[in-house]
This record gives sequence, C-alpha cells and structure tokens, in this order.
Amino acid sequence: MKIEIEGPGKRLRVYIGEKDRYHGKPFYEAIVYKLREERIAGATVIRGIEGFGAGSQVIHTANILRLSNDLPILVEVVDNEEEIRKAADIIKTMLEEAKCGVLMTLEDIEILGYSP
Repeated sequence: MKIEIEGPGKRLRVYIGEKDRYHGKPFYEAIVYKLREERIAGATVIRGIEGFGAGSQVIHTANILRLSNDLPILVEVVDNEEEIRKAADIIKTMLEEAKCGVLMTLEDIEILGYSP
C-alpha cells in the first residue's frame, strides 16, 4: 500500500545532547527506531557544530581548539498532526525514563510532497 502525504502537517523538533542515552544507546537513535516502529512518516537526526542549553555551564562546540564530546543533536520529525502528537507523547515517556534534559518544539508546516 502506497501512502502519500500532502498539505498541512506538523514538525516536531527535539533538542538533546550527543551524550544522552536511553537503555545504553544514543537517545537520538532510540527515538528514530521507536518512531519508525510506530510508522511515523519521517525523522532526521542533525548534529550541531555548536550550542548550549538551559542547564549548560559551557558552550558545546566542534571547534578544534575547544572540542566537545557532547555536541547538540536535533531530531526533526514530520507527519500529520495526529501522528506528531502521538510521537511527542512517546518521546515524553522515553524522556521520563532516561531523565535527560530536552527542548521540544512544534511547528505548523505545509507538506509539499511525501511518497515512500
């Protein structure tokens, strides 16, 4: 069965650290695999080159003179509103278990084309 998505949608962004773990593996990886199991339309992991969060005492950077081993990670998830709200609930549950800091945002988007 071929599913196509077009029109109004939502983008969920999850900001975490590269060091964050969930059951021993990188948290970003756990998110992607879990959302794939739930048949969410798509998720992408982006590694930042510099950033800081609310609890940070330092700026995490890929700058060679101040190289950090905890670079910022952004997980972007796109689907229709119902599926994105389901994904957000799943991630919140995972976060409670993992006890790591996070920022999640939700944005309205227009999906111009998606065809798996």
